[in-house]
Amino acid sequence: MTTAPVHDTDRVIGFTLPDSHARGRMVRLGSALEQILSAHNYPAPIEAILTEAVTLAALLGSTLKNGEGQLTIQAQTQRGVIKLLVCDYKNGALRGYVQYNAERLSRLGKKPSMKSLFNEGYLAVTFDQTTSGERYQGIVPLDGDSLAEAAQSYFFQSEQIPSLIRLQHRRGADGKLVAGGLFLQHLPEGEVGRERLHVRLDHPEWSGVEALASTMGNDELGDASIPLENLVWRLFNEEREVRVLSGVDLTRGCRCSADYYRGVLTKFPAEDRAEMADEQGMISVDCAFCSKVFPLALDEFATPTL
Repeated sequence: MTTAPVHDTDRVIGFTLPDSHARGRMVRLGSALEQILSAHNYPAPIEAILTEAVTLAALLGSTLKNGEGQLTIQAQTQRGVIKLLVCDYKNGALRGYVQYNAERLSRLGKKPSMKSLFNEGYLAVTFDQTTSGERYQGIVPLDGDSLAEAAQSYFFQSEQIPSLIRLQHRRGADGKLVAGGLFLQHLPEGEVGRERLHVRLDHPEWSGVEALASTMGNDELGDASIPLENLVWRLFNEEREVRVLSGVDLTRGCRCSADYYRGVLTKFPAEDRAEMADEQGMISVDCAFCSKVFPLALDEFATPTL
């Protein structure tokens, strides 16, 4: 009897290291990522940056305790090649897109730096809790070499918690794209009664865990034949105890629909809707995330006569 090969993608797991007062997330994306990217014919540099952003959204969004909460990552620039990057996570569903200047991008070469793509830009990370209505947002400059560095700066500045983020992607022998990510943090509870770690960042507990996490290679994060749980145990086998939490399945999930856009357009004055319509009386609304077009008839919004 033969066993089917492991193909562990489109999943995120959590884990804790009790003795080192650390917690983390590990993610690997496959078909869900391909579906997000296939909505637009992105050139390689744009595909790469969106891949990192979607992977980051999966890592950070999966930390939300409430299934109805939403995590949004948005990057905007001043005079950058990338005008806008947006992706979000909600209850395991991911989506994202990029607006960019194709002509300016063509002059940057095959592997442009993040600085050349964003110029003077910033990264905004927003956590929305639907049930409680709480909303947290942090904004940091995009002045590092990667989105991972910018995200680490977000946690250091907004929460003052030592954090490590690794984002990697590669194409397998079959040509399919696989992305992986690792997110590690020191537990705030570990600071009780001791010197705060944001003042002393060389604490031996965090330094040791960070050093182990930094050994994670691209070949491991992007290898779908290695279960995520195995990677966690490989990294932290020196720990006395490693607790792996239940995983979350990830999908490509765009929430657009004709009913949603109809509700949005209903809020506009009738004269504004009339200007949006074509000669046939149709308003065409396209979704930036999935590239679907929703044709809506102008007479659908007519006010009934009493």
